[in-house]
Amino acid sequence: MESRERKRGGGNLVFAVNGERFEVTSIDPSTTLLEFLRSQTRFKSVKLGCGEGGCGACVVLLSKYDPVRDQVEDYTVNSCLTLLCSINGCSITTTEGLGNSKEGFHAIHHRIAGFHASQCGFCTPGMCVSFFSVLLNAEKRNRPDLSPDFSKLSVSEAEKAIAGNLCRCTGYRPIVDACKSFASDVDIEDLGLNSFWHKGESKENKVNKLPSYDSSCQLSTFPEFLKEELQSTVLLDSERYSWYSPVSIGELQGMLESKGANDMTRAKIVVSNTGTGYYKELASYDTYIDLRKIPELSIVKRGSTGIQIGAAVSITKAIVELKDSGKDIMYDDAKMLLRKIADHFDKIASGSVRNSASIGGNLAMAQRSGFPSDIVTVLLAVDALVEIVTVSKWETITLEEFLERPPLDSRSIIVSVKVPIWKQESHCKLMFETYRASPRPLGNALPYLNAAFLAEICPCHGTDRFKVNHVRLAFGAYGTKHAIRARKVEEILVGRTLDHEVLQETMKLVRATVVPEDGISHPSYRMSLAEAFLFEFLQMLSETSVEFSGVGLNGYIDSQSGTGYGVEKCDISHSPPQLLPAKQTIISSSEHHPVGEPIAKTGAALQASGEAIFVDDIPSPADCLYGAFIYSTKPLARVTGVHFKSGSPPNGVAAILCYKDIPVEGENIGARSIFGSEPLFASDLTRCAGERIALVVADTQKHADIAAALAVVDYDTENLEPPILTVEDAIERSSFFEIPPFLNPEHVGDFNEGMAAADHKILSAEIRLPSQYYFYLETQTALAIPDEDNCMVVYSSIQAPEFAHSVVAKCLGVPANNVRVITRRVGGGFGGKAIRAMPTAAACALAAHRLHRPVRMYLNRKTDMIMAGGRHPMKITYSVGFKSDGKITALHFVLLINAGISEDISPILPSNILNALKKYNWGALSFDIKVCKTNHTSKSAMRAPGELQGSFIAEAVIEHVAASLSMDVDFVRNRNLHSYDSLTLFYKHGAGEPTEYTLPTIWDKVATTSRYNQRLDMVKQFNEIHKWRKRGISRVPILHEVLLRPTPGKVSILQDGSIVVEVGGIELGQGLWTKVKQMTAYALSLIKCGGTEDLLEKVRVIQADTLSMIQGGFTAGSTTSESSCEAVRISCNMLVERLTPVKDSLQQKTGSVKWEALISQAYLQAVNLSASAHYVPESTSMKYLNYGAAVSEVQVNLLTGETTILRSDIIYDCGQSLNPAVDLGQIEGAFVQGIGFFMLEECLSDPDGLVTSDSTWTYKIPTVDTIPKQFNVEIMNSGYHQKRVLSSKASGEPPLLLAASVHCATRAAIKEARRQLASWGGLEGSEANSPFQLSVPATMPVVKELCGLHVVESYLKASLANPSRSN
Repeated sequence: MESRERKRGGGNLVFAVNGERFEVTSIDPSTTLLEFLRSQTRFKSVKLGCGEGGCGACVVLLSKYDPVRDQVEDYTVNSCLTLLCSINGCSITTTEGLGNSKEGFHAIHHRIAGFHASQCGFCTPGMCVSFFSVLLNAEKRNRPDLSPDFSKLSVSEAEKAIAGNLCRCTGYRPIVDACKSFASDVDIEDLGLNSFWHKGESKENKVNKLPSYDSSCQLSTFPEFLKEELQSTVLLDSERYSWYSPVSIGELQGMLESKGANDMTRAKIVVSNTGTGYYKELASYDTYIDLRKIPELSIVKRGSTGIQIGAAVSITKAIVELKDSGKDIMYDDAKMLLRKIADHFDKIASGSVRNSASIGGNLAMAQRSGFPSDIVTVLLAVDALVEIVTVSKWETITLEEFLERPPLDSRSIIVSVKVPIWKQESHCKLMFETYRASPRPLGNALPYLNAAFLAEICPCHGTDRFKVNHVRLAFGAYGTKHAIRARKVEEILVGRTLDHEVLQETMKLVRATVVPEDGISHPSYRMSLAEAFLFEFLQMLSETSVEFSGVGLNGYIDSQSGTGYGVEKCDISHSPPQLLPAKQTIISSSEHHPVGEPIAKTGAALQASGEAIFVDDIPSPADCLYGAFIYSTKPLARVTGVHFKSGSPPNGVAAILCYKDIPVEGENIGARSIFGSEPLFASDLTRCAGERIALVVADTQKHADIAAALAVVDYDTENLEPPILTVEDAIERSSFFEIPPFLNPEHVGDFNEGMAAADHKILSAEIRLPSQYYFYLETQTALAIPDEDNCMVVYSSIQAPEFAHSVVAKCLGVPANNVRVITRRVGGGFGGKAIRAMPTAAACALAAHRLHRPVRMYLNRKTDMIMAGGRHPMKITYSVGFKSDGKITALHFVLLINAGISEDISPILPSNILNALKKYNWGALSFDIKVCKTNHTSKSAMRAPGELQGSFIAEAVIEHVAASLSMDVDFVRNRNLHSYDSLTLFYKHGAGEPTEYTLPTIWDKVATTSRYNQRLDMVKQFNEIHKWRKRGISRVPILHEVLLRPTPGKVSILQDGSIVVEVGGIELGQGLWTKVKQMTAYALSLIKCGGTEDLLEKVRVIQADTLSMIQGGFTAGSTTSESSCEAVRISCNMLVERLTPVKDSLQQKTGSVKWEALISQAYLQAVNLSASAHYVPESTSMKYLNYGAAVSEVQVNLLTGETTILRSDIIYDCGQSLNPAVDLGQIEGAFVQGIGFFMLEECLSDPDGLVTSDSTWTYKIPTVDTIPKQFNVEIMNSGYHQKRVLSSKASGEPPLLLAASVHCATRAAIKEARRQLASWGGLEGSEANSPFQLSVPATMPVVKELCGLHVVESYLKASLANPSRSN
């Protein structure tokens, strides 16, 4: 064996990447595939988004070859979790391997670009690989070829293909459309806006215009040379790699025996390594033991008594085997039970995690570490058995016994788990259902609680009811060490005839049994879920109207909450589509060709193919070092020292820098805005948890991150005042930031008069709004390279390079012309890459300056989330007066904004909040606003900073007024919309001309196009019929004022006629480059010579360079694209003016002039073909209002609190859009980001203010399964606006505010639920009719609490008191 290994690679690590052979002779066994790809290959498309397997940015296709069957198995894995040594003999495909710009893009790349499905592009490569895997495996299945132009993929599979991938930009709908375009059962008419065809074309034309896909020409994912090398088994040289792969249980036992208990603490037993995504490891290991080569652990055995699944079998393979096992089983109930288990497993994690995570690993994490496992709960309900091997013995025990034992030691291994085959007694039936309540329906989110119930029931003779013969009830993930069997509950059910009285007794015992441990979040909610799930399982059996033939594993019971997996179709690939066909209505224009046309985003195909270069993709220069921040965990303390747990610096550490290492001539500055600056590092006193204390510099990013995590900061708080952690503390201690006079908003009208005129008053009502994290997929990153003559070049992912430039210069104490900041593109910003990106750039520059070596940094997700700051939390107290007809006469509010420790941009918040809040005519408006300085990380601009909160405050007031009057809230909204006169009173010059006030038109139109009034009636009918689901619908308007800022631009025409453009604006994914290219092509085409109609393809926009393009300012506020376009247009006008005499002269000689000839002649005549301009908007027109309205309908599950967004309709006024496709993407993406704020994203911190929502496990942004099921958007063309850039208007931020419609619709549904609850006696009379506050975000626990944590108990009490209520 040894000689054969040496012959075939010598026991070296051999694998392929995109068809290229790699042989690695030695490597640290802890190295992940992602680390290797990004540092040792040119394939940089795999991105580090989270390091937890939670975002999908790192997904690759892993292919294994079975020489016996001559088959290749292809599946996705998370390269951030996959250990490099584990892929020996495998082939890896990244999106670069599918196609590229030189050899031709893959159809996936083309369609992602053509369906406008890529914005910043950071997540796009992972999306492409995830979808390619699903596409590839669909083609392998034994399905008929329905059409030569499409794949064997189904629409449902296409939608679920990206369920494990996060995108913060697009809103997902266009990505899903791009995937669905490959599906065999797609209706081509259902696909959304794209660049392939025009509206009204025939189906045949549309199909023909799609980029071709030929399933018979599939990419070879496993190269022939690797197949040849795998003809004999090759194992790694264990000694050289410290990677052992035992091939038998005996060999494993010997290995465990040879290593003592102490030695095993330095050994890691691995199958997939996915556990490190949840339990972060800082310890290093001497030995890795890979269990995958042991046959007993990797096979599935089927027998008459059950299915035995090896511990190393992946969850995905287990799902397949559970479904296929039914073929060998004669009992229909047993088949169905196994399929239901499989269907639940399919909702766990993401596909790429399931593909590698093992069944045994999941059980081990649950038993050792309390992991909230769904698998354990489900298997516990079916009495699964666990087989364990230790050094000296084998044993088989029940899963329940396994969980109750002390944690497995390092020398005990799970061999397999056995799922028994269940057979019911004659004249009886089996029932089995599984449940989970989690923030995301399709998985990739831990449950608040999971459950699985198995029961044998039979008819109760002489009655029309059912008796329980046997029952097994398992509950898990609710805050205990492991899942449990609720045996006391089982005991009271066995032998009982089911009726409401028995149910009531059962529910009471469940509440006493399922009790979370102290410290777990939402304990009451989790307890209520246990009650709700068991009620759902048993309730229909307690009804006299249910026939025995209609129950059981094959029967259909109308599930109350919709959470039971048993009511779904078992074949997930053919389940109903998640998303319904949607409309995207745009008006394109050729008046200023190509401006106004929906062309695809510049560089989208490059982003899809992984060729687009982000800062961290730039190859590391020679001798490059890597940085990681050490941050404070205390809100206010003296820093007395920093040391490492081990005493000495960890491996690879080159230096630790702090404020003392800043040059004498420099300044301790890490960021600045027009309002002030903040230090790069804390000095002797740290002022907030998350503040930067020091920078660890090491030889790799991994070593730097580990060192920073192992650092211990010594604190002293003696004689210090308590920190200011709340806005109330700030008020008490008068801790405020000053608001400059020019930013102080003005009161409107006389509040006292308005209140005096009111018929009704609400006094001192309170709202609290939380923070929100940016969750850009690319975290903060920079690369600093020392240059000659004491200069520094910094590559930064930043929205404000000019400001980073000045910060770096001041920090280093060098002239500004010694610094150069370059930004090509940003992987998502949303405001978080403006001021908050500066410290990363400054720290890299400081380290590079001190150490005379290049230094780069890429923040890990946890550090980024802790330090980012995010959206401003605030407390609002308001008093409002109003008439009996709903007309509001006066509003006063006190606003306390938590700004954190430094000014950042916080002084602009009051003005922004007021501008959005003034969307209604309040009669009189007064306010008292304080910007509070607290010991929290500095809050910063986040998409629609202040406007989002202001718009929501307005809606909360309107809702409160309507509730107080028992009046329809839509009527109250309509009653308080502005007339043009009142609009002018509130907004003054910003109101524009009367024709520009389009909100009334939009308001009426969205009601018509969404069929709002008809659907309102339908919602009422639905709510009358359904007990456990309630619907709500809401229509919400927005006004959003934006500000144009000065912006530079430069256009140069090269000798061959190609054009290069520089602008101050940064490409963040918002399509700025695309619009600039369109504007350049249009403006230069005014020279009116031959060939100018094709100028668009000749234009290239290049990266921002602060020495080449000064005064770039901020890319923020939604207007940088139009400002950049105007700067470019002015530059082009100069060039046209210079070229006109040359053209006229040529025309006289030749009669016609081609573009290339014109430029050639201009060069001969030494015409200056480079022009720059600095666009400065007129003071009278630099502000303008944006208008829009949305209607959203939701459905709330009263048993779980889950809110499903059934439909959203948006109409938004873009003026005359510069690019309707780009603006559509901005509208959809902003709206979905707003859904995150209002419904999903919880920013939590500990008592010291240290962020605890610091991972993809604890912070949930929207995913493809949480967006509206039907998402209709219309871009309204409001005509000519003389003072706008070609009559265009902003689209980046204003639509975010429209997501409040989802929150308001949820409130409406809850209102109906509370009305019903009151009728059951679950609410006191006064409480039933009183207004209620729906918190932000309206998460499942929040919604459930308002619907009634004890709604089941109330229902049962009411039904027993009045049996007719249960009908």
